[in-house]
Amino acid sequence: MILAVALAAAACSRSTDRTRIVLTGSSTIAPIAEDLARRYESTHPNLRIDVQTGGSTRGILDTRKGLNDIGMVSRALHPDEHDLHATEIALDGLAVIVHRSNPVRNLSLTDLRRIYTGAMTRWSELGGKDLPITVVHKAAGRATQELFLKYTGLADEQIRAQVIIGDNVQGIRTVAATPGAIAYVSIGSAQWEAAHGAAITATAIDGVPATPAAVATGRYPLVRHLNLVTRPSPPPHVRAFLEWATSPETAPIFRSHGVVPVPAARG
Repeated sequence: MILAVALAAAACSRSTDRTRIVLTGSSTIAPIAEDLARRYESTHPNLRIDVQTGGSTRGILDTRKGLNDIGMVSRALHPDEHDLHATEIALDGLAVIVHRSNPVRNLSLTDLRRIYTGAMTRWSELGGKDLPITVVHKAAGRATQELFLKYTGLADEQIRAQVIIGDNVQGIRTVAATPGAIAYVSIGSAQWEAAHGAAITATAIDGVPATPAAVATGRYPLVRHLNLVTRPSPPPHVRAFLEWATSPETAPIFRSHGVVPVPAARG
């Protein structure tokens, strides 16, 4: 009986001895972080890495409040966020996606402005089918929304959207189920979902295709920086994970998600 109690206590002790790293924030970075976490855990059995989404704003706020170890932020830090440290891990682009049956394959900046402000309401105005345009827009606090508004030069109150979404998957599912819909999501997410059967396609922007290659060469106009953000002087086990995550060993993981590892030449 004494031996059994001792063994149970030892097992309990071992289960609570595991070091934990918590990442919160960007839904774009989350799938990449999950793959990084599983690979890292396989060689660090006493470490547990938890990945939670909620948007880049959550990543920043949680980091500042000490609610995570690492914030996932799909944009460069703002000047008033100098109290945090960003480790850039990749470049990603925003793909403007439409339903696979939509023949429109190229949109200009002017087209996007007209669509998202409600000045253009039917695809036939762009040479497509005579369908109403269903505008899908990102919720506030999402880095994708911030980049899209900056690129188009629009304010959020100018947007005339029929659907407001949170993460990339919601946008992709909405467009796949709605022949007249348009949305903007991560290029990597769009490519992965399309390759796995989602009824979507990415349009070119002013003639430039939405591809990782166009992002890497600087040709694509809608590009953002993916960052892992920490408070100053993170603990050694967090620093070790960040160093590994930006090593040449991880480059294939980033490329498998359709993003460009930084620096682009690593791996």
